[in-house]
Amino acid sequence: MTQHQPLLKFGVAGAGVMGRNHARVLSDIRDVELTHVFDPDAVTAEGVAAAYGATPVTTAEAFVDAGLDAAVVATPNRTHADLAVALLEKGVHVLVEKPIAATVEDARRIIDAARANDRVLMVGQVERFNPAVEAVKRAIDGDDVISIQITRVGPFPPRMGEVGVVIDLAVHDIDIIRHLTGSEIVEVQPQLARTKAEREDTALLQFRLANGTIAHITTNWVTPYKVRTLQVATGSRFVVADLITRQVTEYFGQQPDGSYSTRGVMSWPAEPLKRELEEFARAIRTGEPPAVTGEDGLRNLEVALRCLGEG
Repeated sequence: MTQHQPLLKFGVAGAGVMGRNHARVLSDIRDVELTHVFDPDAVTAEGVAAAYGATPVTTAEAFVDAGLDAAVVATPNRTHADLAVALLEKGVHVLVEKPIAATVEDARRIIDAARANDRVLMVGQVERFNPAVEAVKRAIDGDDVISIQITRVGPFPPRMGEVGVVIDLAVHDIDIIRHLTGSEIVEVQPQLARTKAEREDTALLQFRLANGTIAHITTNWVTPYKVRTLQVATGSRFVVADLITRQVTEYFGQQPDGSYSTRGVMSWPAEPLKRELEEFARAIRTGEPPAVTGEDGLRNLEVALRCLGEG
């Protein structure tokens, strides 16, 4: 008979699109129990909590005092720091949605609180757990990466309020670039445009990394359909991934006559959010650092703010 771990009591703060996804996935993970859902809107909190047999709460204080082992913070960015710090000081492990916080100072407050209270702090960079991204990382293992090009475009999302494409979308890709190269972004050349929104809705971002890799992100909310593609050039291969269909193709063995070989790279079917939350639970149980640390979240935010001229 397999020995079950004691249940980890989880709460989700913020019952918007992302928070609802977290609640759904948590209710399906072994050895985890979703016990509380917090949203200041009572109808929203009650609706999501009822769907998963959890208790709804409508104040941050009640959520912090709910006796949780771990919490997901999926509230608006500007509220991340106060809530995450209060939870960490209460002894609760925290997964905070990307970006880690609205400012570098707030990000550091969260990281310091996790360290002071010896709690796991993980940042929700869900694309790192996309099987296609993992397949690309395996394919280029040991290669020198020359360049990375990422396209993440689509229509304007009705839910967006306080941030533009750099914070909402490009933060995913900044993390992918750092993850695939194991290097830090040292030069930033951003081009931003605002066409239909209050904030930038189109961005072309160019980077140089400490190891010499160059990278480019195209992101916008003005394309009528969604595209999520990742292209990586190394000294010996060119790898192309569709992050939506999870199809990954490797091109290699280019000959003087222009011919080359291709092969499909396996990417295993898995829900990235489930992989992310399982990794968070694993880090809590083992005490090992999580895959995406608070420092990762801070670096990603710093680069994004530099792109906006705020860093």
